[in-house]
Amino acid sequence: MIDRLDHLVLTVADLGRTLDFYVRGLGLTEQRFENGRVALLFGQHKLNLHEAGGEPILPRAARPTSGSADFCLIADRPMDRVIELLRERAIPIELGPVARTGASGPIRSVYLRDPDDNLVEIAEYV
Repeated sequence: MIDRLDHLVLTVADLGRTLDFYVRGLGLTEQRFENGRVALLFGQHKLNLHEAGGEPILPRAARPTSGSADFCLIADRPMDRVIELLRERAIPIELGPVARTGASGPIRSVYLRDPDDNLVEIAEYV
């Protein structure tokens, strides 16, 4: 019945800090909508961003909270280059690289925190 994930919503405390982290830090593309909504694009996927207390769309999560997400992004380049870029951009790695299991098999991952303390895993399939 379900084919794939289209988008997720992240509730954030500070939209500007979040955009800087994901656009400058991780290379996602910012998308703005006429009604003030903001999203981050990568590949065929999207993260919608809602500032805490100002979620613009109904219906929405019952208790949206910044810092409660934990998700994995698949890198478009080798993990050694990802680590190098994170260091160049002063983004600390909390853990890794470590072996894990992704949706399609074994992955090699690093873990970091975004400005809201969401756990962001970046991985490559091995």
